[in-house]
Amino acid sequence: MANVNKTSGKNRTAQVAGAGFAGLTAAIALRQDGWDVVLHEKDSELRAFGAGIYLWHNGLRVLEGIDSLNDVLHGTHTPPAYETWMHNESVSKETFNGLPWRIMTRAHLHNALVKRAKSVGVDIRTNSEAVSAEADGRLTLQTGEVLEADLIVGADGVGSKVRDSLGFKQDRWVSTDGIIRLIVPRHKDKLGDEANWDNTIDMWNFEPRVQRILYSPCNKDELYLGLMAPAADPRGSKVPLDLDVWVEMFPFLEPCLADAAKLQSARYDKYATTKLDTWVKGKVALVGDAANAMCPALAQGAGCAMVNAFSLSQDLGEHASVEDALAAWEKRIRPITDRTQALSGEYAANRALSKGNMFTNEALEAARYDPIKRVYSWPQNQ
Repeated sequence: MANVNKTSGKNRTAQVAGAGFAGLTAAIALRQDGWDVVLHEKDSELRAFGAGIYLWHNGLRVLEGIDSLNDVLHGTHTPPAYETWMHNESVSKETFNGLPWRIMTRAHLHNALVKRAKSVGVDIRTNSEAVSAEADGRLTLQTGEVLEADLIVGADGVGSKVRDSLGFKQDRWVSTDGIIRLIVPRHKDKLGDEANWDNTIDMWNFEPRVQRILYSPCNKDELYLGLMAPAADPRGSKVPLDLDVWVEMFPFLEPCLADAAKLQSARYDKYATTKLDTWVKGKVALVGDAANAMCPALAQGAGCAMVNAFSLSQDLGEHASVEDALAAWEKRIRPITDRTQALSGEYAANRALSKGNMFTNEALEAARYDPIKRVYSWPQNQ
């Protein structure tokens, strides 16, 4: 029989599976509200996966709510505009009516969240993988140990074992396009005068082949490149990069692409969406990619994940039972994520961002949400 470790004490207890952005945010917010929180990470060290990340007003407000905003803002970048190019000619420049947004490396954001989690007293355990959960508040680790808690949070990613062990019904969609995400030196002084290289520039080409580069400066030294190509294109989807095929289409970025081609760790990932029938079962809540993986078209995967994780603690503080709180939380916060996920998938499937001026009020709904005040606190685009 598995050993059951019952936590003791007056505070409510939470076991959180997964130390990504959603898991860390949930753990910090719960701990700030007086919960005893254990955060389980299956890897031997705490680290971020991926390259760069966009955070909009909604995600930045979460950082303010967990007292991490100042740590994150240093070493990040807000471009003067989001520019869209088609066949290397500008078709639009969007400034979002002054809506706050930042670009940064994923490592930078992750390090700030880990720092805050440690400072508030979250019990972080590495080499600790959650393999299953039960709706009555039990979490089983790979060692066979069973932990009991008032709340279980499954933040263990798109392949969530917490989710799958409980039999959540899910629909998954994988696109025909995918992306290679990389961090390289900016080489701003080598890029010529074709553009304002402080902008985000979303560069699309449909002829002679479909290729896209999302050029995103993270800070004065680092550049986030997202290179999109159809999975059916063996050269565009090749990793490490086929330098010639990318320089042919985007010759002005050759200094950056040459560095990108040297990265042996590069991965090509198809866009994927996961939608569940519910995010909760009993005392178990799912957040982040475990609950609602979405295409990156609207740059809201992390933002929505952090908002949803932060909002958990709000509803838990307003209801006597965990089960009632989780039901209220999903009812309140899920519609924003569902709409954003659906539109992001539609944009990805139709390559809609190539048209320019596609960050409409509908597309910016999640970005405009203030999870602290629980209102849309930023003016709509005019």
